[in-house]
Amino acid sequence: MSDLRLFITTTEKLSEVLLDLMTDAFEDDGYAIATMEMDEKRDIWEASLYIDFDEEDEMRARFAAVVAHQFPDATIEREVIPDVDWIAKSLEGLSPVRAGRFLVHGSHDRDKVHLNDIAIEIDAGQAFGTGHHGTTAGCLEVIETVMRARKVRNALDLGTGSGVLAIAARKLKPVPVLATDIDPIATRVAAENVKRNGIATGITTLTAPGFHSPAFATHGPFDLIIANILARPLIKMAPQLASHLAPGGSVILSGILASQRWKVLSAYNGQHLRHVRTIWRNGWVTIHLDRP
Repeated sequence: MSDLRLFITTTEKLSEVLLDLMTDAFEDDGYAIATMEMDEKRDIWEASLYIDFDEEDEMRARFAAVVAHQFPDATIEREVIPDVDWIAKSLEGLSPVRAGRFLVHGSHDRDKVHLNDIAIEIDAGQAFGTGHHGTTAGCLEVIETVMRARKVRNALDLGTGSGVLAIAARKLKPVPVLATDIDPIATRVAAENVKRNGIATGITTLTAPGFHSPAFATHGPFDLIIANILARPLIKMAPQLASHLAPGGSVILSGILASQRWKVLSAYNGQHLRHVRTIWRNGWVTIHLDRP
């Protein structure tokens, strides 16, 4: 976990500009970035870069250089991050989330599952994806729509995180699912969650950056590809993702801010994929495309 947060205080509109600048400068290096609303009435937002203590001098200089042109008077502040598992802490006690027939819940809410629910048990942990974020819930809704409307013989969950989307696809239909993530911790957590949900076979978890692993060719091409990542990497990997999609297959993309949707759609339209539907949830979008 990062030890330090460098941040700039700004407005909602300017935070979007800062997010683009920070994404270009830091995302490929694996640094966590974020914008967050601090005071709705006064339109106060913060744009943050999360780093380790021993990188402060170098990264403060890089941060300042990135924003200097458009924000010459910006003041870079710092906050020490306590050594707390904030993911687990922030999700403690969250109520179950319903998306279509799917009900994503923690182990403490097993009694909330109804007879016809497709229950997915995910406790707070080190990997992203409990259903509470708009991107995950949006993907779950579209997964159910696609898998009920079209013949899906196999699926890929790219950037699987907690494994919730791979588990959802497998529980909805008994098809083989490849679940990959660039982060080995996420891959381990996903494998644990697969077992927790009583799935003995059918989901293969794999640590793989991008599409460089031979496993994609071995398991593909895929009738359904789900990628809940971020807009920038989704745009970059559009040609590779499309090349692993089977004829007549479907793609579900998320992790996309509403303001970024047109760039993502343009990249995938360029790969001759047809836009079917966009779901909006809390400022984020989930995009469904098909290969005609």
